[in-house]
Amino acid sequence: MLFLVAALLLLGVTLGTVAHAPLSFTLVAAAVIGVWLAVFTVRERHGRRRGTSG
Repeated sequence: MLFLVAALLLLGVTLGTVAHAPLSFTLVAAAVIGVWLAVFTVRERHGRRRGTSG
C-alpha cells in the first residue's frame, strides 16, 4: 500500500512538472522514456527465452 501511495505521489509531481515544461522538452523526455522501456522489454523477453533467472 505504501508503494502505491509513493507511486501516485511521484506521478503527481511528474505531471505537475511536465505541465510547466516546454513542449519540446516534454516530447524529448517522453521519447527517452519510451526507448528505455522498449530496451527493457527486449532484454526481458530475450532473458526469458534463454531460461536464465539472473
